[in-house]
Amino acid sequence: MTALVLLPGMDGTGDLFEPFLDALRGVAPALRPVVVRYPVDRWLDDAALVAAVREVLPVGEPFLLLGESFSGPIALSLAAERPAGLHGVVLAASFARYPVRGLSLFGALAARVPLSLLPKPLMSLPLLGDFTTAALRDDLHRAVGRVAPEVMARRARQVLSVDARQAVGRIDVPVLLLRATRDRVVPASASNEIAKRARRCAVIDIEAPHMLLQCAPDAAARAIAATFEEHVEGTPHA
Repeated sequence: MTALVLLPGMDGTGDLFEPFLDALRGVAPALRPVVVRYPVDRWLDDAALVAAVREVLPVGEPFLLLGESFSGPIALSLAAERPAGLHGVVLAASFARYPVRGLSLFGALAARVPLSLLPKPLMSLPLLGDFTTAALRDDLHRAVGRVAPEVMARRARQVLSVDARQAVGRIDVPVLLLRATRDRVVPASASNEIAKRARRCAVIDIEAPHMLLQCAPDAAARAIAATFEEHVEGTPHA
């Protein structure tokens, strides 16, 4: 069995992986999910996040590393260290360096207004787009509401300063980029930049908004299973 280590988006709770985990059980049961959860009450800088994830990586078994959105640079930085057992990296709607400076407005907003106090449609619109449902809106609102407002604000600003581009060229395992075709948060240029620097890289476009793993979980699970077929042998991913 191969472990799939899941690094969460900006909320850091890991709670929003549930739709993807359900899909994974049906598509690739040979992948054992390991959900990493960041503290909800304190902020960690990039180095501290890398160190925290490094401590929970599987020992003595093969694993894949998945970074969702905010956690893409963390996954890339860890993969560049070439930890024993790592067989591949997956980025879901993510980046090595965030290319849209306009997110600074989001950081300023988060510093003044707790995101959990925003109306659910306003919070979900850029993340879920036309794929929104009441259940997904509630899940998003609940996850963000668990995180201290100052932590969310600092993570929003953190996105603007992180730069893992140099790490990409040091990764010696395959990199899979799951790109949401209707992403209003991370543009296609972010994955193009990684693809140009990576030694072995595949880009798979999935019709979904930024919250790709939540809105198109089956397609994401199938893409991972097909790309890393040798690690999910015997699973019904076709």
